Amino acid sequence: MASSSNLDHVKEWQDRATKLTPLNLKQIEKPLAELDAHLTLRSHIVGYGLTEADTTVWRTLRENRVAHAYIKQGLMVNLSRWFRYIEEAYPETALPTQPVKTAKGDDSKNEKDEFTSYDIGLQDTEHGVVTRFPPEPSGYLHIGHAKAAMLNDFFAHKKYKGTLLLRFDDTNPSKEKQEFQDAIVEDLALMGIKADKTSHTSDYFKELYEYCVQMLNEGTAYADDTPQEILKKERMDGIASARRDASIEENLANFEKMKAGTEEGKKWFIRAKMSVDDPNKALRDPVIYRCNPQSHHRTGDTWKIYPTYDFCCPIVDSMEGVTHALRTTEYKDRDAQYQWFLKTLRLRHVYNWDFARMNFIRTLLSKRKLTKLVDAGVVWGWDDPRMPTVRGIRRRGCTIPALQEFILKQGPSKNIVNLDWTTFWATNKKYIDPIAARYTAVEQDNAVTCTVVGARAAPYAEDKELHVKYKELGSKKVWYSQHIIIDQADAQSFAQDEEITLMNWGNAIVRSISHSVNPLNLLTGHKVVTGLELELHLQGDFRKTEKKITWLSKDQELIPVELVDFDYLITKDKLEEDDVLEDVLNPKTEFRTSAWADCNVANLKEDDILQFDRKGYFRVDKAFKHGQPAVMFQIPTGRSK
Repeated sequence: MASSSNLDHVKEWQDRATKLTPLNLKQIEKPLAELDAHLTLRSHIVGYGLTEADTTVWRTLRENRVAHAYIKQGLMVNLSRWFRYIEEAYPETALPTQPVKTAKGDDSKNEKDEFTSYDIGLQDTEHGVVTRFPPEPSGYLHIGHAKAAMLNDFFAHKKYKGTLLLRFDDTNPSKEKQEFQDAIVEDLALMGIKADKTSHTSDYFKELYEYCVQMLNEGTAYADDTPQEILKKERMDGIASARRDASIEENLANFEKMKAGTEEGKKWFIRAKMSVDDPNKALRDPVIYRCNPQSHHRTGDTWKIYPTYDFCCPIVDSMEGVTHALRTTEYKDRDAQYQWFLKTLRLRHVYNWDFARMNFIRTLLSKRKLTKLVDAGVVWGWDDPRMPTVRGIRRRGCTIPALQEFILKQGPSKNIVNLDWTTFWATNKKYIDPIAARYTAVEQDNAVTCTVVGARAAPYAEDKELHVKYKELGSKKVWYSQHIIIDQADAQSFAQDEEITLMNWGNAIVRSISHSVNPLNLLTGHKVVTGLELELHLQGDFRKTEKKITWLSKDQELIPVELVDFDYLITKDKLEEDDVLEDVLNPKTEFRTSAWADCNVANLKEDDILQFDRKGYFRVDKAFKHGQPAVMFQIPTGRSK
């Protein structure tokens, strides 16, 4: 018999199950993470056998579209393991009473994880797999970094049940900040990525220094002070540096000057003695150490010299037990360099594997260029909805499950293509449609007041569903009265005695139209509709009308909203090397429309996702408060405007 304590815990988890059916994604992330943590060393939620805690939570997850997306993709390891175990071990108990529906209402397809079929041919996986994600804390994660992080996580945790390391490549104190490091950790957590260990390249500065001294002593590295322009030309032309054959004593002495951070030391740098004229220019004596007296955000003024990424990456990978270094194809030419360091320093072997980076049309993914946009004030910051950062696209209205699905579907292909954002946003639409309650908005500019003949004299409200297909979203108040407002564009399309449909009400006939000529358009004779008289014709068939019109009763609290849409930051699909950033910036990328929304919008919170009928999907960036308009960002859906 179950103990009273266990029964209390069962009841607790049954109550918690109600938290797994919220109305937006932000609310659901925390309870799912708590459940995943609770299941770390458990096969059952309470005790050592099946209880109603398991069956209640399992059914709730199975029937909730957003939660089920996490389960299906294996994004939370413990939660996914438990979910499959309950399904397989207790099929007669756990199966839900109805199939899961997609956003279109169809029965879901084969639930088998479509991503587990990836086979990229990793070598020696039978001995264990350890991958690493090594971001530089010099900016926020963008969608390209997200792909690298997700693939490393996928192959470490889901494909091979191995280990994922998160290592901050903090070797450039001029660009790095604690702010960026904290943001990276937060963004990875939002994407469902949890590293088994976190470290910093700066943890190994002493060891890296000693390896560099070893190379200088063994004649496989040398100190150089060749001016940068000459150095660049010599490497391009395959010409040896005048310092290449300096003595060991000279090299060590100059390295000590660098270490001291003196004015003389700042002129020097260390190069690996690989090759002068190898066809692979990455092997032409690359720089491995530089002098930079600037204070480091973690180590302070301890060091005045810092290793380059190409030098420290293979060394620290080997030291930390990485088995497979997965990275984008832009590093392909440097794989030979990576292996040279391992062999020269007699370090444990690490395999390289390359996958294509993710490029999008009319999108900057260069951290240097993105930083320039932020510093110049072209955008509001790293979380600007026009930015391709994880925070930017989330602020635009992208859901984390959609981001995960889109990236994992790109897979580990080595083919570099320029992706179109329409496919990305079309994926997102599948996730937001079932959670986007429907509301109504009318543009304030030249909104047309209509008199509705046949309406009740006294205003009244009725409860209507927030979403006709997803009734679990609840209901809203729709107000009816003799005085309504509609969009100017709709009013201008009406003809005398035309029958139209007022959505959520019924048909009406246009009985009179009042116009005025806009002074700004006297030459064109453009007329503005100033008023309408509509006669209700509720017995009319809405299926036969061409125009279905959104409207708002004036006899309710109309909520001011600002609808914001965005365009691409740059005007070219693909930037060329000689393009000047300032020349390709889009001069206007932000479009704001003031509108009135129905009274229910006053209850929306920041991050809520909604749809204004006939206007599109929006994310609440700023909720209505103290009479200040709510600010809502339009979410693309993958369709051309």
